Amino acid sequence: MTHKPHGQAPRRPNIGITPDFSASRPDAPFPAYELKAAYAEAVLRAGGLPLVLPYSEDVACVEAYLDRISGLLVTGGAFDIPPEAYGDTAREGMGPLKLSRTAFESALMRGALKRNMPVLGICGGMQLLNVVLGGTLFQDISREVPGAHSHEQAHDRTQPQHPVEIRDGSLLAEALGRGQLMVNSTHHQSVNKTGEQVVVSAVAPDGVVEAIESTQYIFALGVQWHPELMLHTIPVSVGVYRLLVQKAREHRR
Repeated sequence: MTHKPHGQAPRRPNIGITPDFSASRPDAPFPAYELKAAYAEAVLRAGGLPLVLPYSEDVACVEAYLDRISGLLVTGGAFDIPPEAYGDTAREGMGPLKLSRTAFESALMRGALKRNMPVLGICGGMQLLNVVLGGTLFQDISREVPGAHSHEQAHDRTQPQHPVEIRDGSLLAEALGRGQLMVNSTHHQSVNKTGEQVVVSAVAPDGVVEAIESTQYIFALGVQWHPELMLHTIPVSVGVYRLLVQKAREHRR
């Protein structure tokens, strides 16, 4: 029988992270995957091992990724989810689409949820989580949400833009504490109707949904802001990643 050395750090669970993708252009002739370093820093700081997952249309490859990770982090980006994915049609205000990325992330997310694997969606990743669970989106907040404030801050994104109110008894409250929290804001779409067995766990002062979670799975949480960009300015932000890593560690026991 082997014993762990006294004081050994807990095992780092593998956290799969979805990257963004940029096509070739004159100043960069080769297509490239892109990932903000802050995502990996947040996972590392939270005790996880970040693994970037290149896109694949192969179902067997998606399953192989899921075999090797203990938690999934679906990141944000400057693009929108196709409205057809939630039974809608495009209206004025829709942004660019990245169909191959959305297809890959949807397959990964559905596969992770089927395994009851912990899933964290950040910004666009939260919107995708709501859609995958049967919800819908506002395609453009400024056009479709009366009285909404701007949710696309112009200043430094490591600094907050507005408060959110975190619901007592939620997973989010477990991660960050209950009550008000200041967050950054870089989105023009938001949750409209919540998906099946999805609850709202934080809202902005103007009523825009800022966090959701599923009551059907062990950990399926989405936040509309970018906590990984505020690790140094609002240190409690790392709590979202810590809870993901904790649940991922438990998932593989």
